[in-house]
Amino acid sequence: MSNESDQSSKKPLTLGKGTLGLKRPMETDTVRQSFSHGRSKTVAVEVKKTRVGPAVTPAPVAPRAPAPTPAPPPPQARVQEPPVRVPPPPPQPPRKPAVLRELTAEERAQREKALLLARQAEEEARRRAVEEAKRREEEEARRRAEEEARRLAEEEEARRLAAEEAARAAEEAARPKSEVKVEGEVEKVPLPGHVVDTRVERVAPVTKVAVSAELAAKAGARPADEEEEERPRKAVAAKGAPQPKRPVATPRAEPRRRAGKITVTQALDEPEQDRVRSLASMRRARERERLRQMQRGQEKVIREVIIPDAITVQELASRMAERGGDVIKSLMRQGIMATINHVLDADTAELIVTDFGHTPKRQSESDVELGLVGGPDEDTLLQPRAPVVTIMGHVDHGKTSLLDALRNADVAAHEAGGITQHIGAYRVRLASGETITFIDTPGHEAFTEMRARGANVTDIVVLVVAADDGVMPQTIEAIKHAKAAQVPIIVAVNKCDKPDARPDRVKTELLSHEIVVEDMGGDVQAVEVSAKTGDGLDRLKEAILLQAEVLELRANPDRSAEGRVIEAQLDRGRGAVATVLVQRGTLHTGDIFVAGAEWGRVRALVDERGNQLKEAGPGVPVEVLGLQGVPVAGDDFIVVENETRARDVTEFRQRKKREQELKAATRSTVAEMIGRIQAGEAKELPIVVKSDVHGSLEAIVASILKMGTEEVVPRLLHSGVGAISESDVTLAKASNALIIAFNVRANAQARDMAKRDGIDIRYYSVIYNVVDDVKAALSGLLSPEQRENFLGYAEIRAIFDITKVGKVAGCRVTEGMVKRGAKVRLLRDNVVIHEGTLKTLRRFKDEVREVQQGFECGMAFENYSDIREGDVIECFEIVESARTL
Repeated sequence: MSNESDQSSKKPLTLGKGTLGLKRPMETDTVRQSFSHGRSKTVAVEVKKTRVGPAVTPAPVAPRAPAPTPAPPPPQARVQEPPVRVPPPPPQPPRKPAVLRELTAEERAQREKALLLARQAEEEARRRAVEEAKRREEEEARRRAEEEARRLAEEEEARRLAAEEAARAAEEAARPKSEVKVEGEVEKVPLPGHVVDTRVERVAPVTKVAVSAELAAKAGARPADEEEEERPRKAVAAKGAPQPKRPVATPRAEPRRRAGKITVTQALDEPEQDRVRSLASMRRARERERLRQMQRGQEKVIREVIIPDAITVQELASRMAERGGDVIKSLMRQGIMATINHVLDADTAELIVTDFGHTPKRQSESDVELGLVGGPDEDTLLQPRAPVVTIMGHVDHGKTSLLDALRNADVAAHEAGGITQHIGAYRVRLASGETITFIDTPGHEAFTEMRARGANVTDIVVLVVAADDGVMPQTIEAIKHAKAAQVPIIVAVNKCDKPDARPDRVKTELLSHEIVVEDMGGDVQAVEVSAKTGDGLDRLKEAILLQAEVLELRANPDRSAEGRVIEAQLDRGRGAVATVLVQRGTLHTGDIFVAGAEWGRVRALVDERGNQLKEAGPGVPVEVLGLQGVPVAGDDFIVVENETRARDVTEFRQRKKREQELKAATRSTVAEMIGRIQAGEAKELPIVVKSDVHGSLEAIVASILKMGTEEVVPRLLHSGVGAISESDVTLAKASNALIIAFNVRANAQARDMAKRDGIDIRYYSVIYNVVDDVKAALSGLLSPEQRENFLGYAEIRAIFDITKVGKVAGCRVTEGMVKRGAKVRLLRDNVVIHEGTLKTLRRFKDEVREVQQGFECGMAFENYSDIREGDVIECFEIVESARTL
């Protein structure tokens, strides 16, 4: 109720002079606020007055003139509490007057310097403003002069054209009336059976065009059509665009266009050359000429077009910035019918690019790998890194036990969790703080694959030899692998805790394989260890560190990472996972890399203990997640700059791999080659011969060529002096040839290629061995010799007819012996009437393998039953023997 009365007692809003507000103005007052530290502030506040009764007048808040008393509220108004009075602020203590101090000489000098710099800057700005204004005035004056000259030239050209038009019109007007075409003249041609009206209607003899031209000449103005033609020219000139030169029309004796109506006689008798083009046609011609001149004025951009081995028409047009239709037209002129998606070879694309005036640049697909591997680092950027050690040896000599002992010691020292079972490399941190990286290769096969790919992953080889077994054949093979890779060897004599251990015997046996240990005056370290008890493990680690110090292993960590894939697998939860050994540079999370024919982005780096890392430096093995596919163990691992480069490299490698798989023939050694030759697949032996000197080469070639016969011929593909190169391996690969190296060796690249493609390279130092091996290979080309070996005779004494078997001959062996499965001939009166094989050979009721002379037996022939008593059976076998040259 009270709220309604309050609302009704308020005065309504009114619209004043242009503003919206209340009739009674708002009353304000000032209040002083006090803050800490003796500070105060005066603020303006709004005064609100309330009344308790009709006769109550509130006192003013501040000492100022009392406000006018408002109208009393209605009696039903709500009773409100009295307002709270704001106490006056406490008196502030008088402030002390500020004491002004004089400036020091240094401050005065600084202020004077600042004022001087400000005046100089102001003068420089004023000078620049004056120069800018002068430059603008000069430009404006030059522009006005150019416009005035252009306007005068246009007016002069317009006057000249108007005078020419007026002269032409006057000449037309001066013609006789008989020659002037009169508008409205009609001449009717008589038709058969009709009456002709020869009435002629005539109008003014002067055409409208001539009159307008004459008046324009007298007034000094241009005709209307010339004015219309000049308007677009003025608009172009006003915009500052280059004005094309207008062609000047030569004066003509005949009129520009036909005026008025014509008669039938005029239409039939008027010569063809008197007809002129219309004004609209002339405008269109002038517009085409102007556009043609503008296009002729634009210079053609000459581009350098990169041409790969194969490119589509659309891509070629895009690289040249030309229309696809124009490229197709050019191909048609060359006699090639192609569509926009047609694939062109490099030669055709180069011809098309040259035809369009661009500069072609041939680029092969293999160029995507150029610059992929970085160059050598400077010595100032190299830092020491951990050595990479591969433990090799016979599986029964404790290699796995030695690895487990080293691993357990490392885990116990760090008190970490278990080691991932699938990782192929791990690190061992010594008490001195140094680390050693061990590669767990499953036998010598993986190590050989890495060496065949040219991977110098291993720095040191630890050769494990059991003290009780000594040197085994696989130990000798491991020694050969290490020597071929030119890697230092450390001998670990294991199982020294066994009672029958003889370490000295192991060291003596190693002498026959050119491994001389330090105890016998050599340079190879030998450590006696026991993987079971743990004895000698510390000495083995120290020996590895000593060898690494001698090698001075260093790498540059401040560059893009490069390394090798040690192991790769497909994990069901994590996808493709590769164990990578970083050789130089630092691998970070998020890097884009290429691993063989696969690429990816590093999503996570995991060490051998399952911990995630942000980066991995040189000599650190890590598991890399984020591959698009599973790479091959031994592939190179290189970080690239962007995803596009990674895709290009992997697409090229995958395409090359597919091509090799499609056209790959069976690459084999000499033994497999001889087997194929014996099967009749070849009748010639392709050979590539390389020697150290020319005299030996001539002797070998002459000896090989002498071995040829009518059935087999050695084909000499290439012969030369020097080491075996990649081109020799490529030639042998194309023809499945045998490479003979006499006192020469293949370089590292040729060895890798031959190992990858399965090309057999034979090394010789004696010429007789070369001749013997080539003769054996050629002998395999000869078809085997078949020889008949006589076994014996048997005479038929009786014939038995047995159900489900047929006729069986009861015989007695008269000479030699009879074998089951041998070839037989049936002789009747010493004439061969049948030749086949024995179906069965029995003695009594038992099946036997052979029957000797003087014994009786039963025989049946395969698919033949015409036998009689008294016939003789001759038994023989076919023996094949290899032929020789």
